[in-house]
Amino acid sequence: MRSLRKLPYILAKERSHTRLLFFLGIIVGILTGVVASFFIISFDYLCSFRGYLLNLFPLSFIWQWGFPIVFSIIFLVVGIWIVRYFAPEAGGSGVHEIEGFLGGKRQLNWFKVLPFKFIAGSITLASGVDLGREGPSIHMGGAIGKMISSRFKVNHEITHILVAAGAGAGLAAAFNAPLSGILFVVEEMHSRFNYSFKSLQCVVVACFCSVFVLRLFFGQAPDLPMSHYFAPPLASLWIFVICGIFFGVLGYIFNRYLVFFLDYFSALSNKSYWIHVVVLAAIIGVLTKVYPDVTGGGYVFNPRVLTFQIPVIALFIIFFVRMLGIWLCCGIGAAGGLFIPMLALGICLGMWFGFFVNYWFPSLIASPGIFSVAGMGAFLAATVGAPLTGIVIVVEMTMNYALILPLIITCFSASMTTYFLGGNPIYEILLERTLRLEQKKNRDNLKQAEKVNRKFCEEHKAT
Repeated sequence: MRSLRKLPYILAKERSHTRLLFFLGIIVGILTGVVASFFIISFDYLCSFRGYLLNLFPLSFIWQWGFPIVFSIIFLVVGIWIVRYFAPEAGGSGVHEIEGFLGGKRQLNWFKVLPFKFIAGSITLASGVDLGREGPSIHMGGAIGKMISSRFKVNHEITHILVAAGAGAGLAAAFNAPLSGILFVVEEMHSRFNYSFKSLQCVVVACFCSVFVLRLFFGQAPDLPMSHYFAPPLASLWIFVICGIFFGVLGYIFNRYLVFFLDYFSALSNKSYWIHVVVLAAIIGVLTKVYPDVTGGGYVFNPRVLTFQIPVIALFIIFFVRMLGIWLCCGIGAAGGLFIPMLALGICLGMWFGFFVNYWFPSLIASPGIFSVAGMGAFLAATVGAPLTGIVIVVEMTMNYALILPLIITCFSASMTTYFLGGNPIYEILLERTLRLEQKKNRDNLKQAEKVNRKFCEEHKAT
């Protein structure tokens, strides 16, 4: 009887807890949408500023060739210097840092991540690196969730939910794709996300609010406007299985060599590291002038591929140059994401694959552009290990709802191929590597402290 009398109070407390969670989720979503929108604006402004300066002296040979190199060197060096010396946790995409926090293995210092990720990310991306703004948006969204939880002094459970909701809202705003943000949290962070009805609804409302704010700034047009294709015949689905296996192998290779380059740059001495950074920045500066299609995250390149403005022979070469660029730019620890660059690789090679399929099976595949859509989802599924998120991101970005069936079979084939090859999702690999390096650093510091203490004892004993 006593427990029954307490039931109304328990239910009232539960409803109050739920209302607080939804209210905070709305705040997190709105703030994430604002920050993501201004991050896009700042990046676009810096790119426009670069173009304005370049056109100041259109007839000067020295300026036209020297300025892009100097601009890329200054912006990349400054962007990496900010991260390296002020907020090391703000380097890279930041998605693995969010997953590490949700798993209780990493700290999330929002007062460092928010300002330094925003500034360093904008500057770094404007230099022309082959990275995108989506990873930083996810990282900053999670940091906003942590900031709100700190300001309202909520418990660890609500903090956990708000950080996950902010991360989902960041991805939703970056891609203008609310459902993708929700699925990203459920699928990619399922092992670390405290799944419940309330927590999921908080993620939903945060993703909705962030995209609503984004569309107030930029409108409701799809992120990747392109032709809308009819569903291919069922007899052609076996080709999409082959496409998925092809991308699964490439995804496995991509993840392995990304870690290789990260280890390579981390093993360099400080002087050698900065020499590598300057040389890489100079090469990027030259490429922005000579062949801009192989630089940048893909925001200009992707629509050009989807509208058939690039020859099929060039697509294969661009794919490997861009993939090497992603490995190098990520390897040096630049503040930038992997999502859009990986989608660019998928578009590029998918279109190349589609041209050959369309040539050999014209009755089955009406346009090679179908495989550019499938390639986006497949490469993301193979590398990130999140096929559902890959499917929904592609559909929301391109509005090609009729291609859901081939997308499912392609993404499933790609992710399963990577799995059977022994590959792990890239953000899981990056988190494990970060934790391993942190443990090594702690052991080295402990050894150094013991060495100093032993030396002090010996000197004290001698005196």
